[in-house]
Amino acid sequence: MPAKGLFSRWSMVAAAVTLGAVMLSAPAEAQRRSGSFFQDLFGGGGGNFGPGGTRPFETEQAPQVDYSRAPSPKKPDPKAEPVVPTTSIVVMGDAMADWLAYGLEDAFADAPEIAVIRQNKRNSGLLRYESKSDLDWWHVARDLLAQQQKVDYVVMMLGISDHQNMREKDAKDADKADADKKPDDASKTAQTQDQADDPDNAIIAPEPKGKAGVIEFRTDKWAEIYARRIDATVAALKSKGVPVFWVGLPAIRGPKATADAVYLNDLYRARAEKAGAIYIDVWDGFVDEGGKFTTNGPDYEGQVRRLRSADGVYFTKYGARKLAHYVERELRRYMSNRSLQVSFPTGPLTPLPSDAKSAVRPLAGPVVPLTVTPGNSDELLGGSGTPSAHGDAIATRVLVKGEPVPAPPGRADDFAWRQTDGGKPAIAAVPVNAPVVSDTAEPEKKPADGKRGAADKAAQNAAAKNKQRAEDNRPRPPQNVAPRPVQSSGQSGWFR
Repeated sequence: MPAKGLFSRWSMVAAAVTLGAVMLSAPAEAQRRSGSFFQDLFGGGGGNFGPGGTRPFETEQAPQVDYSRAPSPKKPDPKAEPVVPTTSIVVMGDAMADWLAYGLEDAFADAPEIAVIRQNKRNSGLLRYESKSDLDWWHVARDLLAQQQKVDYVVMMLGISDHQNMREKDAKDADKADADKKPDDASKTAQTQDQADDPDNAIIAPEPKGKAGVIEFRTDKWAEIYARRIDATVAALKSKGVPVFWVGLPAIRGPKATADAVYLNDLYRARAEKAGAIYIDVWDGFVDEGGKFTTNGPDYEGQVRRLRSADGVYFTKYGARKLAHYVERELRRYMSNRSLQVSFPTGPLTPLPSDAKSAVRPLAGPVVPLTVTPGNSDELLGGSGTPSAHGDAIATRVLVKGEPVPAPPGRADDFAWRQTDGGKPAIAAVPVNAPVVSDTAEPEKKPADGKRGAADKAAQNAAAKNKQRAEDNRPRPPQNVAPRPVQSSGQSGWFR
């Protein structure tokens, strides 16, 4: 073997041994910092040999997203002139109410005189107000409304964490607190600490059934206690004497969660309408044609968007706007009706003398037809002395008697039969509504002897022409086609 080849082989072996020794002697801190010796050697920051690389065998965990938090309200433009709100809408409830308020803020963005006030607690409900609080919504709502200087409308939306069991002790404490009217002794939560810290867990896995002293969800006793809490909450919301709107729950991903939402909505609708609140149903806006939960769907403008968040409970920006559209429609209806103010008499209603007239302006005046000249008669409208409502002869014939209007000659609906002779009509067109001449009419005057012959001759000529024209237009049978000889050279025979 040549010495040069042998030397090259031994050089490669020595380089590999030296490299291995250097790797074994590298500090542990450098290996932990860079991941491997080759990354420091080639300047790479990760598993890929290059700057800014990432390790292929390690996956980054996606950050936890809290879908229950809606975006914060938009800050007013400091350059714009401040506007004092004249209408205040207070939105209360849980995390669903937070998304509803966000959608209402976008809906009334072009009306700075309308203010949307958020007064919601994300982890609250009628079974609990907060995870670490002993208060309840029917106690808190009255205090929150009392602190507001101006409240025009109140909107409530909650119940996302209420489909769970309740403890009998909590129900007794709540009844005792309502009887004594002491908010410090209100009902306590019926969930464990894990469920209190994780609202999604409370939605998916409620408290197991069968425990002693626990009122199971969907039982008659549970519905009776929960209905009393709805009534107490609506009564607290009506303490300001303004319209109260209770918004139902939308569909939630999962058959059990959807069925629980339907059950709670039935309770909300029945108790809210009985207590005088306006119930707003939003269910159809977040289900497909089959009535099942859907993540995507048409927004309030008809464009197909993603409406629900990844957890299948809360909303996206477009979903919140669609949710607010149902409430906005009812709010604007009340606002428009409220702007129409009617003045009523304020003085005492005492009987007036027979010869005296009331000085109070009536709410509505007399009914005056626009097509009749007003008169001073006291007779009722439509009486014998009332003039006809249609003074025009054509209008009377068409609208009162029901007779059709004759069509002008040449129009598509002119069905009168006419014949022409030399460009002139041989038979004059008879109007559709022409009067019928009776037999007692005046006899036609006969022409003189000299003119009678000319008239008879013209009539005979016209009759002869009409007969000839009819003969020319008479249909004739087709004639037989006779064979003809072929004229071209070099061919013979007959060609039909």
